[in-house]
Formats: sequence, C-alpha cells, structure tokens
Amino acid sequence: MIEKKIILEEIDPLEIYGVNNKIFNRLATYFPKAKVFARGEEITIIGSSEDIESFEKKINALIAIRMKKRNLTEYDVEQLFEESAPADTSGESKEFGKVDTSSDGDYIICYGNEGKVVRARTPNQKRLVKDYYDNDLIFALGPAGTGKTYTAIALAVRALKNREVKRLILTRPAVEAGERLGFLPGDLRDKLDPYLQPLYDALRDMIPPKKLQTLMEEGVIQIAPLAYMRGRTLEKAFVILDEAQNTSIGQLKMFLTRMGFDAKFIVTGDASQIDLPNKRDSGLEKGVELLKGIKGVSVINFTREDIVRHPLVSKIVDAFEKG
Repeated sequence: MIEKKIILEEIDPLEIYGVNNKIFNRLATYFPKAKVFARGEEITIIGSSEDIESFEKKINALIAIRMKKRNLTEYDVEQLFEESAPADTSGESKEFGKVDTSSDGDYIICYGNEGKVVRARTPNQKRLVKDYYDNDLIFALGPAGTGKTYTAIALAVRALKNREVKRLILTRPAVEAGERLGFLPGDLRDKLDPYLQPLYDALRDMIPPKKLQTLMEEGVIQIAPLAYMRGRTLEKAFVILDEAQNTSIGQLKMFLTRMGFDAKFIVTGDASQIDLPNKRDSGLEKGVELLKGIKGVSVINFTREDIVRHPLVSKIVDAFEKG
C-alpha cells in the first residue's frame, strides 16, 4: 500500500468536495480498496499505485469540469467513470446489477440532476427493475402516480449512459383528453408537445438541460407521437410507449413489431384512464392477454400501494374506482 497526498491549488476545496462532502464521498465509493479522506485543501489516498493514479486523474478531471460550469454534482462523478468504462454486455447495471440495493432497501437506478438519487421504492417498481434484465418487452400497468413511466424512463437513461443501447425513444398516442388538437396554437409539433410534456419532465429530472438538448438534436433521444413509429425498425434502442390505453389493437401491434435486435420495449398504461371516444377501442388489455405467458414478455400490475405522489392521490384513485 502506498500513501500519497494531493494538494488542491487555486480552487476552493468546497467546490470539489461539495456540500457535506457529497461529491467527494461519491468519488471515494469508486475506490473501495483504497482509503481516501480530505482535510482542507489536502487529500490523502492510501492504496495501490493503480488506484492512486486513477484517483488523481479523476480529481483533475473534476477540476477541469468545474472550470467549465458553475457547480459540480454527483452526476459529474458518475459520468467520469461511465465514459471511461467498457461497454456493458452482461445485461446488468454496473451500479447495482440485479440484486444490489442501497442501505434502506431501495434500488438505485441512476443519479439525476444536482445529484438526485432516482430509486425504485415500491414492490412493483423494484419488480420492473428486476424484470428489465430478463425480458425484452415489459407491460407496466396501473393507476396514475405509481411511477410506471418515471421508473421506465430512469431505466432507459441508465441503459443509454451504460451504452447498453444507442437510442432512447419515447412515444405516446396523441389522443385528446377532452381537448381538440385543432384548437391549440402553433404547428404540428407545438400542438403535440403538451401530450409529450410528462416525458420531457422526467428526462429533465435525470439529464442536465444542455446535454438533453444536445442528445435530442443528435437524435440519440427522440420523443414523438405514436404515428411516427410506423415503418421503422428500432434496433439497439430503448423504447417506451406511454399511455398505451389510448391505442387500438392495430396501433399496439404496429408499435410492438417495430422491435429490432438488442432492443428493449416498455409499454405503460392505465385501463381506467382511456381517452378514446369509444373506450372499447382500446387494445391494451387485449394485447396483454394475447402476449402474456410468452417468454421474454413480462406483465406488471401496479396498484394503489405503489402510488408515490401526494398522499391524497391514492385516496382520489380509490374514490373514483368506487364511484
């Protein structure tokens, strides 16, 4: 074991360590065989020559990042290691794999903006995470507020960052929920954006705004109405169909048959929130019945117990179901 001291010069240590040493502690977790601690501008690391060399490179890289942006986050630390790691071919997350959980029993999926930890907290959210590794098509069904879409998007962001996929595609049917597209101002994209807003909101929680904009401009992340999926073959992609209760059986079949090699599909929906003029036109439940039991297909039924929004949401859902 070797001991080395690193002196932070011409930079406030707090800018590298973070509030309550959050960033520094996050960096230290990537060196489990070494002892790393900081006091003022001095960092001490005790470990192998390989660990010391790698640690110095990461510290210098963090300083370089800090010079280009206002504040560092835990997300910046994670990016340093993911960008230098080899592609993951095991089908398991580098951070928690299939079974690893945080100390309080929640699955950590990824780190969002400002170091926000995105976790799978409820039993069915955790099942969605676990089933992701064993299935290429997952149906996540259940009431509003259960985290179906948010968990799916977190898994998609994770897969993209781990280079398990090359593209992230999010889609929704553009069905009016009591409104008319024609009365909304703007061109087609302006009219459709309100329907896709929940998907943008989730992504903005997990990816810095500038990077998200760049990824969208490059086509790495695509958000589009379901009709735009026709005729495409989606390979090496993570694809999420949200609000699938508003698709016909024909539209659902069209979407599912877009699946190419090395693709992951997650379909989310809530049969109690069908916005189609004729609710019987919804093809979600029929599609699930046709496909359940096929190897590689998982069906997860979320319940009120999975609701993670305001406590009133669960009571509201219960009241409407009884009414």
